Amino acid sequence: MKRDFLHITDFTSAEIHEIFAKATEVKKRFRNKENFKPFIDHTMAMIFAKPSARTRISFETGFFRMGGHALYLSPTDISIGKREAVKDIARVIARYNDIIMARLFSHDHVLELARYSSVPVINGLTDYNHPCQIMADMFTILEHRGNLNDLKIVYVGDGNNIVNSWLRLAQRLPLQFVCACPEDYLPDETTFQDARKAGLSDVSISHEPKTAVKGADIVYTDVWASMGQKDEADKRKEQFKGFQVDDAMMAATGKESLFMHCLPVERGVETVDSVVESKASIVFDEAENRMHVQNAIILKLFNK
Repeated sequence: MKRDFLHITDFTSAEIHEIFAKATEVKKRFRNKENFKPFIDHTMAMIFAKPSARTRISFETGFFRMGGHALYLSPTDISIGKREAVKDIARVIARYNDIIMARLFSHDHVLELARYSSVPVINGLTDYNHPCQIMADMFTILEHRGNLNDLKIVYVGDGNNIVNSWLRLAQRLPLQFVCACPEDYLPDETTFQDARKAGLSDVSISHEPKTAVKGADIVYTDVWASMGQKDEADKRKEQFKGFQVDDAMMAATGKESLFMHCLPVERGVETVDSVVESKASIVFDEAENRMHVQNAIILKLFNK
């Protein structure tokens, strides 16, 4: 029976740990230049409504190194939901390929793709969530800390798709998660309430970032205006005053905290150059781990 990866909650907590273990194994194989080709004669269609450097590079490189071929389909190649119905695209592409990865604006579109596709579908990002990123982030934290015990993560900025994904993860792995955001930029209310009701993690919202980061093991941020919101950039700079992750905010944690950012980063806006380049920053480790964790997810979907 085919499986999709559309939300972190599509996996159980045990399966998430299995994926982390598999990612460790695949990463070691890649670094040792081992002949690891479980996907010879397999093809992956990559549908991009939203362009991205890391998503394309990590999926395409990773699948190629596992023996497969990844086909890049640009926004003009597909125009998903505009030139052709999503359900038609799903059924056609599934006839040609073994797996689909889609990076889209509309979350409904990725749900529809999965509903009509006969092959696994991976969510490479939607406006609602970004599950591969947060899986890679948690794996990176595990690498650096050695464990995930007593973990406090404070996200500072817009309550966007990254936050929604952390709230999904909080329903599977125990952690303390705080979203420090302006009052008008809250995460999805249903997702937040679901995380609270799950009772596994301590999740909360704060509008005082320098207070929220106290005791944080991880300080995480993202751009204030995502793709499709750039016309709001100047307005958001005004409304996000006090939410920039600078050296003073990192010092306010009171401990040797790690800094994370899903990239691309607008230096001098949501954070500053000195934080990105500091010894606390693990942003490039998490960027690399996108490939290894995504490979592990693909292997899981194929029971390999």
